[in-house]
Amino acid sequence: MKKDIGNREDLLLLVTRFYEKLLADPAINYLFTDVANIDLSHHLDTLVDFWDNILFQSDVYRKNAMQPHLVLHQQSPLQKHHFETWLKYFDETVDELFEGEKAFLAKERALSIATVMQIKIAQLNQ
Repeated sequence: MKKDIGNREDLLLLVTRFYEKLLADPAINYLFTDVANIDLSHHLDTLVDFWDNILFQSDVYRKNAMQPHLVLHQQSPLQKHHFETWLKYFDETVDELFEGEKAFLAKERALSIATVMQIKIAQLNQ
């Protein structure tokens, strides 16, 4: 039996493996490498802070997660298939590494985040 997501170390493992998958997929990796020019080594801490806040209410993430994605969309339109790919890899990575209440909550929150982002992007396009 796998353990549940329990701490920042687990979140770092999750986010690292998840982004390894995203960056290996040419259908989505260009958004991170060519458009957003993300330095993953620097960005990992921010991602862990985000998920730490989401899953453990740590209050360590105090940025607006939506805004950079809206800017990214204006640079290179985010399509439904991007969100589907993102969710597929996220769920797959969670399931490979963890199981339990927090693992389920992470996947549930990821779906909610992706849905809200798509709604906000659709509103931009109106």
